[in-house]
Amino acid sequence: MIITMAHGSGGAATSELIDEIFAKAFDNDVLNEMEDSAVVPGSGRIAVTTDSFVVTPLEYPGGNIGRLAVCGTVNDLLMRGATPKYLTCGYIIQEGTDSEELKRIAQAMAETAREAGVTIVAGDTKVIEGGGGVMINTAGVGFVPEGVEISATRIASGDVILVSGNLGDHHATILGSRMNIQNSIQSDNAPLGEMVQALLEHQIPVHCLRDVTRGGLATVLKELSESSRVTITLDEEALPVAPAVRDFCGLLGLDPLYMGNEGKLIAAVPKAHAKEALELIRGAAYGEAAAIIGEVTEGVDGHGELLVKTAIGGLRQLDVLQGEGLPRIC
Repeated sequence: MIITMAHGSGGAATSELIDEIFAKAFDNDVLNEMEDSAVVPGSGRIAVTTDSFVVTPLEYPGGNIGRLAVCGTVNDLLMRGATPKYLTCGYIIQEGTDSEELKRIAQAMAETAREAGVTIVAGDTKVIEGGGGVMINTAGVGFVPEGVEISATRIASGDVILVSGNLGDHHATILGSRMNIQNSIQSDNAPLGEMVQALLEHQIPVHCLRDVTRGGLATVLKELSESSRVTITLDEEALPVAPAVRDFCGLLGLDPLYMGNEGKLIAAVPKAHAKEALELIRGAAYGEAAAIIGEVTEGVDGHGELLVKTAIGGLRQLDVLQGEGLPRIC
């Protein structure tokens, strides 16, 4: 079946599309009610996020836009210490899309939602003119346990910065796919709930969590340094980068510090808890290459600063990404 404008008409073709692809993939009691909104249990503090995904190609080594949409949304909730519970998804499908590809995307989304422990409770489908393509909009809801206060403003002097794994994997995968460069690199798109839960269950006093997505590590940490008005100094030799990605960067003149991931986080914790936090992250799914990469000191004149200690012993100032970090990675 090839998607046509009729599949967005709201009639029989639309019902067929929903029944054959989305209802089968996302099957659960709440969604099966097919109401205009989902009524779900919940109480306490709620974390809410929304995101849109427009990556090209739709399928790439290690994942596809369906897996990416769940990972991106769930990880945004996790970065505030929330337990993700519910997702909505809106599909905007271009005419000419192959329904078999759409089925793979929906199935990957469903499988990743199960892995992440979330339920897709509502959705929408629109079909537009075009040459075959899919865009996904999501909303996510999670519940924040009492006493958990994780925020960009809480990074403090004496903290240590950890990263949960190798930099640049997803960015290199998407760029390599678009340029038809054959290599062994695969996307790291992954839900990070197990490692966040491990930190919270072991009562690590996590000051800040942030997923390393668009703009890369340097952009994320520069923004965090400004939010907390601290100086963050990275150790260049401690930054984890897979050999294949390092070679890819050398070939194209890229800097792993500005390359995005979709399955990595940074954590700021007090130095006294850094080794335990590192062990917990390394022991969780997707955290085997975690590393301690920097430290936090007082800001200068009330301003945030990001520095990197180079391999030859110098200090280099880093800023946020300037211009467009091509290609779009999500």
